[in-house]
Amino acid sequence: MNIAIVTGASSGMGREFVLQLSEYVTVDEIWVIARRAAALESLQQEVSVPVRVLPLDLCDSASFTAIAGLLEAEKPNIRLLVNAAGCGKFGAYDRISAEEDVRMIDLNCTALVQMTRLCIPYMAPGSHIMKLASNSSWQPVPYITTYGATKAFVLSYSRSMNRELKARGIRCMSMNPGWVKTEFFTHALQTNDSEIQYFDRLYEARDCVATGLKDLYKTKKDYSIHGFPVRFQVFLVKHLPHSMVMDTWLNQQKKAKNNRGLTKELRT
Repeated sequence: MNIAIVTGASSGMGREFVLQLSEYVTVDEIWVIARRAAALESLQQEVSVPVRVLPLDLCDSASFTAIAGLLEAEKPNIRLLVNAAGCGKFGAYDRISAEEDVRMIDLNCTALVQMTRLCIPYMAPGSHIMKLASNSSWQPVPYITTYGATKAFVLSYSRSMNRELKARGIRCMSMNPGWVKTEFFTHALQTNDSEIQYFDRLYEARDCVATGLKDLYKTKKDYSIHGFPVRFQVFLVKHLPHSMVMDTWLNQQKKAKNNRGLTKELRT
C-alpha cells in the first residue's frame, strides 16, 4: 500500500499539503496526524484519496509508539512524508513560560526527528520528505527567539538529511516560507504585547504549498522559498552580519504593518 503521511494536517500549511499532494504523488491512502479529530475528519470530504485519521499529540511519546505499531502492522510504502506540525510563541522571553518554550522544541524539533526516523525504513527510492521550517531559519530573531531557533534546526537537519539519504534515492527538503495567513498567529500572538507587530507581506498557504511541492518534485533544491521578495531577503541575510540583520528587524517592529485581521482568538 502506497501512502502519504502529513503531520499538522488539521489546519494551515499541513491541511494544504493534504489538499494538493495528489497533483504530484499517487497514493492509496493519506494518513493525517494532529490533535483535533474533527478537523482531520473533515478532510475526508475534501480529497478523493481515502484519508486515515490519526488524532495524536506529537508532544506525547505514546503517540510515536502508536505510529510505530501501525507502521509495523501495515508495512506501507511511504511515498511522501510531510512534517508540518509545529507551534510558535511571539514576545519577550519572560512572557513565554518555560513549558511553552519546551513545547516548541518538542514539537518543532524532537517530534520531527522522531517521525523522520520512524518513516525512513518504510521509504523506497523515489520517496520524498518535506519539512516545514520558516524564514526565521536564517538568522537569530529576537522576540521570536525559541521558535526561530527551532526552525534553524529544521533547516539544518533537513539539508543534511537530504545528503545522507541521497544514496537511498530519497529526497528531503526544507520549506522556508515568510509570513503565511494561518491559525498559527492565533497561538503565536497570545504572548505578544507589541514586540512583534511588523509583517512585511502576508502570503496564502495554498500558494506557498504549491511552490513547495513543485520545488520538491521538479527541482534538485534542498530548500524552498515562496516569493521573490522573501528569496531576496534571504540572499541579503546570508551576506550581512547577523548583528545588522537583528538591528534592522528590531527597528521594523517599532511600526505596525499588515497586522490587521491577525487575531488572538483561539479556536477549538
